[in-house]
Amino acid sequence: MTIQRMDNVGIVVDDLPAAVAFFTELGMELEGEADIDGGPADRMLGLDGVRTTIAMMRTPDGHGKLELTKFHAPAAVTAGPAEPPPHTMGLHRVMFAVDDLDATLARLRGHGAVLLGEVTRYGDAYLLCNLRGPSGIIVALAERLG
Repeated sequence: MTIQRMDNVGIVVDDLPAAVAFFTELGMELEGEADIDGGPADRMLGLDGVRTTIAMMRTPDGHGKLELTKFHAPAAVTAGPAEPPPHTMGLHRVMFAVDDLDATLARLRGHGAVLLGEVTRYGDAYLLCNLRGPSGIIVALAERLG
């Protein structure tokens, strides 16, 4: 037996509309939003009184998805610094391949994105950068060269 596919990556955010706007600007499409509470959510998460709103975002090719979740109850918990550095244990970042890194970065700056280091050339293969997006999420961008 083997897995079928990676379905999505879940990210807890504090401002769902801002996160949706950011990832829409990046080029993802909003697949749908839903309010979820109690019952199965409580049991699956091992929490009581769950109330969330989720937004499912998908990449243009339809294969990659992010599930952005805003917890209304219980309140989201911050484990460590609000904006952990890139070398923090756990989920490190989400990376997207883009056609034009500079243009994409310029658009995302309009949604509060902050470059963590600098745009870096990796040999003759890629331009790469890390930026901080909504709710402190680290997003990496990669533009294939040649």
